[in-house]
Amino acid sequence: MADQYVQTPDGDVPAALPSLRWDEPPEGPVLALLDQTRLPSEEVELVCTDVPALVRAIQTLAVRGAPLLGIAGAYGVALAAARGYDVAEAASLLEGARPTAVNLGYGVRRAAAAYREALGKGASEQEAAAAALTAARELHREDAEASTRMAGHGLALLDELLPGGSHRLLTHCNTGRLVSGGEGTAFAVALAAHRAGRLRKLWVDETRPLLQGARLTAYEAAGSGMAYTLLTDNAAGSLFAAGEVDAVVIGADRIAADGSVANKVGSYPLAVLAKYHHVPFIVVAPTTTVDPQTANGASIVVEQRPGLEVTEVRGGMSVAPLGTRAYNPAFDVTPPELVTAIVTEEGAISPVTGDGIAELCARSRQVTIS
Repeated sequence: MADQYVQTPDGDVPAALPSLRWDEPPEGPVLALLDQTRLPSEEVELVCTDVPALVRAIQTLAVRGAPLLGIAGAYGVALAAARGYDVAEAASLLEGARPTAVNLGYGVRRAAAAYREALGKGASEQEAAAAALTAARELHREDAEASTRMAGHGLALLDELLPGGSHRLLTHCNTGRLVSGGEGTAFAVALAAHRAGRLRKLWVDETRPLLQGARLTAYEAAGSGMAYTLLTDNAAGSLFAAGEVDAVVIGADRIAADGSVANKVGSYPLAVLAKYHHVPFIVVAPTTTVDPQTANGASIVVEQRPGLEVTEVRGGMSVAPLGTRAYNPAFDVTPPELVTAIVTEEGAISPVTGDGIAELCARSRQVTIS
C-alpha cells in the first residue's frame, strides 16, 4: 500500500490542479487526486500507487462526489492492471469502498469488463491493462460531456420555471468540478446561469458535519466570480420563509427506479421546505447515477459515517462530552413526489415517476455492466 502527498505552490482559486489525473512517471503509473479534505486552505495532491491507497482516499473523502467516484473507480481498475495486481480483487475492494454512490460501482465494472474482454480475445496482460485505461478515459470524457449538457438542460428548465431570470438558487453539499470530469452537476447549472447573467445569488448550505458546502462549494463559487452567500444548514427554513429562494438545485448519489433520490444528508429537509413554500426542487445528475436495479428509496443502502465527524470539529477538538454517541448518516433519501424535476444529460424528467425513469434508461447511452 502506498500513497504520498505532493504540495504545490500557493494557488489562486479555483485550484490549478485537476480533481483527478492519471500519470505515468518512470517508477510506474499513479492516480493523482486533489485532496479535498485539505481544501480550501491547502491545494495538495494525494498520489495513489495502488488500490488500497485509492480505497482509503475514497473512504476518507479525499476524492468524493458520485460522478468523480465512478471515474476514480475506473482508473483504479486500470491502476491495478497496469501494476500487475489482482484485478478482480481490486475491483471488489473499490466497489465496496462506499455503498451508496452507484457511480463508483459502474466505473469499476466498466473498466473491469474492458480488461476481461481484452483477455478473452487473447490480449496480453499489458494490452488488457491498456484496454482498462482506455475505458476509464472514455468514462472521464463522457462525464465531462454530460456535465456540459446537464448545464444547458438545467438552465433551460430554470428559465421555463422562473421566467424573467435573476435566479436565487439554494444548493447543498458540493456539485462542481470537484465531483466531476467537467464542471459538475447542480453547480454547473448555477454556473451556466451566472455566465448567462441570470444568477442573482447562489445560497450555499455549509453542509454539516464535514462542511463540503463551506469548504468546497464556496471555494468554487468564489473562483467563478459568483455572487454567493454561505449559511448554516438550519438557517435554510428562514430563507424560504422570507421568500429568498427561487429554486433548490442539488446533485444525487443514487436515483432509484421509482425516482427516489439519495443525496448528501440534509437534502430531504430542503425538499420538504421547498414543497411547503412552492419552490422548485431540482436534482441534477448524469444517467450513470440512475440505478434501475434499486426499486425504491427504501432499497437504497445509506452509508453510516464515524461518529467522530459529529462530535469533533476539524483539528480534533471535541464539541460534545467524551463518550457521546452520534447518528451520522452520509445521505438521506427524498421521495419522488417532492422532486420537481430530475435533469440529466438526456434532458429533464418532470413529473418524476417510475415510468419517466424507465424511459430515461431506455434512451440513455449507458448500458448495464455486470
